[in-house]
Amino acid sequence: MSEHSIISTTNLNLWYHEKHALQSVSMKIPRNKVTALIGPSGCGKSTLLRCFNRLNDLIDHVKITGEITLDDENIHAPDTDVVSLRKRVGMVFQKPNPFPKSIYENIAYGPKVHGVKDKGELDRIVEQSLRHAAIWDEVKDRLHDSALGLSGGQQQRLCIARTLAVSPEVILMDEPCSALDPIATAKIENLIDMLKEEYTVIIVTHNMQQAARVSDFTGFMYLGRLIECGKTVEIFEHPKEELTENYITGRFG
Repeated sequence: MSEHSIISTTNLNLWYHEKHALQSVSMKIPRNKVTALIGPSGCGKSTLLRCFNRLNDLIDHVKITGEITLDDENIHAPDTDVVSLRKRVGMVFQKPNPFPKSIYENIAYGPKVHGVKDKGELDRIVEQSLRHAAIWDEVKDRLHDSALGLSGGQQQRLCIARTLAVSPEVILMDEPCSALDPIATAKIENLIDMLKEEYTVIIVTHNMQQAARVSDFTGFMYLGRLIECGKTVEIFEHPKEELTENYITGRFG
C-alpha cells in the first residue's frame, strides 16, 4: 500500500491464554480510506480490530508482542494515555449500544467526559455529530427523548455519532450492520463512504459483498494470519493467494 498510513502493525502476535489468536500480522492502514477485514469466523478479524485501540487490554490473560503504531507512535509505549488513544481511535460495535439516556445526552456524554462544559459548545457538537452520522433530520425534534426508542438502524447511526462527538481520527467498526435490515444497512454503508472524507475507517465484516461495496482496501485473514492485503478491487478480482481466491469464490468458509 503506497498511500500514507495512519496505523501500522509489525509482526503483531496475540495470545488468549494458550491460544495464538494473531500470528505475525504486519499491515498498514491508509489514512482517509476504508479498510475491510474479511475472513471466516474465528480467524482473528475482531481481535485485530480491538488491538488498534487496546480494547484487548480489558481481557484477562492476553499477551501481545510486536508493534502497533498510530501516527508513527507506538501505542504500547509505557507513557501511552489509553483514554486519549480511545478518543483518537473510536469503536462502533456489532450490536447498537446506546446509553439509557436521551439522544442528546448520548452524544454529549463523551465531550463532557473530556472537559467540554459550555452548553452552546455541547449543542454545536451534538448537532454536528448527528449531521455527520446522517441522522440529524430524523431526531432533531426529539433530542430529549430516550435513545432506546430509536429503531436498530437509527441506534447504530446514533452510536456512530457518539463516536464522532469526541473527534476521533480512526473509526473501528465491528460488523456494524450484522443486526440491521437491508435498508438500514444501505444507510450505514452510504455513511461509511461519506465518513472517509474526514476519518479513517476500519470495518470487520463477514459480508464479502459489503466489503467489496464500501472498502478501498481489504485484508483477508485466516487462522490468525493476514493472508493477503491490498486494494479491494485487486483482492476480489486478482487475488495473489490461492487461499484468498478459495474464500472469495465460496469454496470454503
